Amino acid sequence: MSAAPTVSVVVPTRDRPELLRAAVRAILGQDHPGAVEVVVVHDQSEPDHSLAELSRPDRRVRVIRNERTPGLAGARNSGTLAAEGDLIAFCDDDDEWLPGKLAAQVAALAAAPDAEFASCGIRVSYDGRTVDRVLGATRVTLADLLRDRMTELHPSTFLIRAAAVRDGFGLVDEEIPGSYAEDYEFLLRAARSAPLVNLPTPYVLVRWHKRSYFAQRWDTISAALQWLLSRYPEFAGQPAGEARVAGQIAFARAACGDRRGALRWARRTLRRNPREPRAYLALAVAGRVVRADAVLRTLHRRGRGI
Repeated sequence: MSAAPTVSVVVPTRDRPELLRAAVRAILGQDHPGAVEVVVVHDQSEPDHSLAELSRPDRRVRVIRNERTPGLAGARNSGTLAAEGDLIAFCDDDDEWLPGKLAAQVAALAAAPDAEFASCGIRVSYDGRTVDRVLGATRVTLADLLRDRMTELHPSTFLIRAAAVRDGFGLVDEEIPGSYAEDYEFLLRAARSAPLVNLPTPYVLVRWHKRSYFAQRWDTISAALQWLLSRYPEFAGQPAGEARVAGQIAFARAACGDRRGALRWARRTLRRNPREPRAYLALAVAGRVVRADAVLRTLHRRGRGI
């Protein structure tokens, strides 16, 4: 019987000390027979080396700085390059793995030797409410991801074969403006290489809250999504998927007060898919019928985003 794979969990962090410790403890408490190391990567913040005191046999905590591009993408890559495990996982510093997450995903990858990447469902917590978001599919292709971002495939659910990252589809892209949607681009690139394995169970608690660093960065969101459309010409073959991203751009332009840009992107959205709701939300925000933050609050209460 082969030994259980070793797992490295990369946790980028920035000024969330209490939530970070909860995230690390949840990882260390996972039921996995192999060794687990947590690589905490401090991004644009002072490292807390006392986190290493949480280590115990076969459960090691390492603390490093982000020495690459400032931001989430660079921090994830700093941790990935420092990782020593057979498998690499991501966890955001404000999320928590639920019991059984790691064991179930390791088993899923072992049962699918052609797969390089595993994900699972999430339990979204926002404003005192929780909503489970679970994707029914057990395999996810590039075409699936072009059609739909699939919010259920959250970065805190990612478990990847280390060789696939280092010698296959590659690290997180650090060129994306503001690191926004870097997780989606990473998923698209991974799915180009091989279909993803998904577990239809909510194994990660994901907290959405007002401290999100992207909550009001509409210009960055718009620039990043336009970058994504230019990087993936495959969207042209998926009208509904292209309309979804264009609708997000339209909403972002409306939210930052660029009415002309919002109208231009809303028109592009509707040409690709007249039923895309984001175009109509963008027009409502551009016309000052509703505020962008009110739209987001309503969606987040339902465990959804724009």
